[in-house]
Amino acid sequence: MGVIKRKNIVKGNEGGLKYICDVCSADITSTVRIRCAHSACTEYDLCVPCFSKGESSRDHEPRTHPFSVIEQQSIPMYTRDWGADEELLLLEGLEVYGIGSWSDVADHVGGFRTKEEVCEHYIKTYIESSKFPLPENAALQDLSLVEEVPRETFQACKKRRIEERKEVAKSAPPATPKQKPTASVPACHEVQGYMPGRLEFEAEFCNEAEEAVQHMQFDPGDGINPRTGELEPEMELKMLVMNIYNARLTARADRKKVIFEHDLLSYRRNNNNDKKRTKEERDLHNKAKPFARMMNRQDFEGVTANLEYEHNLRQAIAQLQDWRQMRIGDLKTGEKYEQEKQIRSQRPAPTGAFDRIGGVRISKPTPPVETPSATTALTAPEIPERLKSNITPHVNSSVAQVPTSSVSEPHDAFITPTKGPLTNGNTNVSATPASQIKYKYSVPSLNGTTPLKLSNESTTDLHLLTKEEADLCSALRLMPKPYLVIKEGLIREAMKSGGGLKRKLAKEVCKIDPSKSTRIFDFFVHSGWIQKV
Repeated sequence: MGVIKRKNIVKGNEGGLKYICDVCSADITSTVRIRCAHSACTEYDLCVPCFSKGESSRDHEPRTHPFSVIEQQSIPMYTRDWGADEELLLLEGLEVYGIGSWSDVADHVGGFRTKEEVCEHYIKTYIESSKFPLPENAALQDLSLVEEVPRETFQACKKRRIEERKEVAKSAPPATPKQKPTASVPACHEVQGYMPGRLEFEAEFCNEAEEAVQHMQFDPGDGINPRTGELEPEMELKMLVMNIYNARLTARADRKKVIFEHDLLSYRRNNNNDKKRTKEERDLHNKAKPFARMMNRQDFEGVTANLEYEHNLRQAIAQLQDWRQMRIGDLKTGEKYEQEKQIRSQRPAPTGAFDRIGGVRISKPTPPVETPSATTALTAPEIPERLKSNITPHVNSSVAQVPTSSVSEPHDAFITPTKGPLTNGNTNVSATPASQIKYKYSVPSLNGTTPLKLSNESTTDLHLLTKEEADLCSALRLMPKPYLVIKEGLIREAMKSGGGLKRKLAKEVCKIDPSKSTRIFDFFVHSGWIQKV
């Protein structure tokens, strides 16, 4: 059913619709009127005097156009206090304004009907009827109410009711006019600009779409050329604009459907759920939001849950691969490793003598030099290999005793050996800076090989090595850069176990010839960088 449009009727002062004669403009609401039934005349009404004189206006031809006589249907139809004309106006008002707009429907019906009265009558007569959607007395042969309440009696009761309510309306204080709010801020909803009663937003998608068609008119017979019978260019342009407008309305409806389907209006609940996710999960959820337009809420939640599960699996796999690389074989050790890793990441990186391993070193305050007691000597950790040569009766062939008086290297130690037996694997010696004795590590050469000649001109990164390290690389035929990589790997592995390292594990970390890795390991132990386990 199309929307009813009336061009020649207005709202009267007493409510309801008011019919006006199209010739003399007389009020013909409460009398008999003549309605033109020709297609050329739309909603064309005449009073009885103008019709009897044959007067006309616009395109109306009284001699050829058919007509119909419309009387005032003030007779009871479904109930004793509602006439047939009021029933017709009630249905027209519901079609124009919609169910729920009872105030506008009551103004459309007129006769000083209130919105509560109109709503109650519609519910009892139509909704609660046993013949729904038809009323109880909807049969054409049912004339019981017409016989019970004659026309004259019904019209007199209606006139008396209108006069009584008119007097009450005159004596009532004037109602305060409703002011239109400057902004739509509903207190009953979480989203500003949303009107729950109308299911609309203050600013819709393509909010200016109606401006292109607000002044557009379509009259019957327009747009077709009478000679050729084709559509005129102006009408084609109008139809194109209407198609664009309808496409925008469709896009607006689709966006509203997504909003209602996925419950995006529950802002607080969605915001609380979003705060419970991690940053990676929130980014993943935001990237998947464009796909919400293609599926319903349940499917979209399932897709996002599967994407989050896949993301968590990838993180777990990467963590397990990291643990395997660090040679971690159980969950308890892995949890401890993650805790220590987090603590190390929060600790500021100290700057050491070597920039490449500055972030690996742990800065500790230098303890004061004290003479250890007997208990400390018994329970002290194993001393480096270079200190044992002071106690043992003979010196290893790979170590030569060279006293110096110059400034020692950073890894040298100052000791004064004291004779005494070994106790619990440790030597009873006391470290004093009185006498300065330095032991230089001599790298044994490889069998059948000649040392590699290294120079600053022919070898890069040589300036990063000390003199002893350069001699080591020359004897083992290693370039400085691979040596620095091996050095960093050995120190990292030693730090994981408190500074100690096994010779076998050192060979696995170096991944080079075992004879070379053994000499590198001995050099690091001699320099005091790692401890032999």
